[in-house]
Amino acid sequence: MAGLEYNFATADNKLQGKTFYHQAFYPGAGMNAAAASGNISYSTQYLKAGIDQSWIGSDYIAEAGYIRRTGFYELTPSVNYLFYPSGSKKIISHGPGASFNAIFDPDFSLTDRETQLSYNIGWQNKSQLSVSIEEQFVKLSRAFDPTNTGGEQLEAGEQFNWKSVRAGFTSDDRKLFNYSLNTSIGGYYSGNRWNVSGQMNYRVQPYGSIGMTMSYNNISLPEPYNSAKLILMGPTLDITFTDKIFLTTFVQYNNQIDNLNMNIRFQWRFAPVSDLFIVYRGNSYTENFANKNRGLVIKLSYWFN
Repeated sequence: MAGLEYNFATADNKLQGKTFYHQAFYPGAGMNAAAASGNISYSTQYLKAGIDQSWIGSDYIAEAGYIRRTGFYELTPSVNYLFYPSGSKKIISHGPGASFNAIFDPDFSLTDRETQLSYNIGWQNKSQLSVSIEEQFVKLSRAFDPTNTGGEQLEAGEQFNWKSVRAGFTSDDRKLFNYSLNTSIGGYYSGNRWNVSGQMNYRVQPYGSIGMTMSYNNISLPEPYNSAKLILMGPTLDITFTDKIFLTTFVQYNNQIDNLNMNIRFQWRFAPVSDLFIVYRGNSYTENFANKNRGLVIKLSYWFN
């Protein structure tokens, strides 16, 4: 693997950009065993605009990192504008935004498209509200079950277009108790979907924090495809015993795959930038809690200085 990367910015940092080219080398590798990307953005107090472009060759192999797919070209422009009302005692800013994302196959035939028009409001207390209208287009490259429940699959090559509305609110995360809520409703492939998700967190200073995350998806598809009501939820617990010893626990319930996951991580920072991690991870069925798999990982890192 070899590559070039270039970053630039103007003196006032209003205009910034980055571009890179990576070439993979292996027996039989050609020009399609490469990846290239570039972005440029312009930002002021009021206006933010930018465009991202990516090309991943069909034969590209990432020796380090992860890529979702190969053999595509992606284009993503976006723009946002903010107003700052001088007479408001509660609202600090508000304004519209627009974004567009398109993905093309190696023959430059459109496979995915997403268009979003949004409006955002920010309050003096740092809480935020966002509402948006979205339009999506998908051309399936392979057979796909939208519920991932083992039902009848939509056929490769089928095309779908749908619209949805979305809203989200985030509270002031400086407070001991903070939360976020998101919801969307609209089309979904050949049917409809309603989603609601959120998380909340309470800090017990200086001892740690407790939290909860959840997501609910109600997917309704016409026969013979499966409809589903999918639930994902789990509590989190972070404990600070000292300024060097920490414990993090995460439990997650997933009815889509009938799974209960538990992840417990112990951390001891015995020296600067030097840590001992002991991590337990287990998965079990939700009805009888019978074990699916489990493991224990120990990691030691030390900074030589």
